[in-house]
Amino acid sequence: MKATEFISAHGHRNVQLTNKTTFEITKENHLTKRGDCIIAVGATKGAIDLNQKFKAVACSQDARITIKIEANGEKETVTAWGNPKLLFTHPTDLVIRKSDYVCGRTLAIRADKAACDLSRRLIEKLQNPDQKVKITLTAEDTRAT
Repeated sequence: MKATEFISAHGHRNVQLTNKTTFEITKENHLTKRGDCIIAVGATKGAIDLNQKFKAVACSQDARITIKIEANGEKETVTAWGNPKLLFTHPTDLVIRKSDYVCGRTLAIRADKAACDLSRRLIEKLQNPDQKVKITLTAEDTRAT
């Protein structure tokens, strides 16, 4: 079983991407330099907005979640994992974590990259407030493949 979500967002001049354990996408438009994990703002979806099929697949014990980030020709792919404890209740945020921590903002855990691991060229694009960012989320139950 497989489910895909598409999210549009944009860059922000305060994008830092120095966080070593997470990265985040938010519907909020305001970003201070303390938000060192936020990759994009003004997102079209928060955790609560994801469709039911995506949530169901992501909550499988064996769900692999792929996050593709695209901005003006620069692309990055992050692989993470779902978990039956995922809640998807936060109205504005989606957080991808290297750890196993789960809360209402968590989209995926045990990611192979955090904010600091993203390419410098992509980060430069994400620091432009006019930069459109396309995020593709794919949840796949690996038992079914």
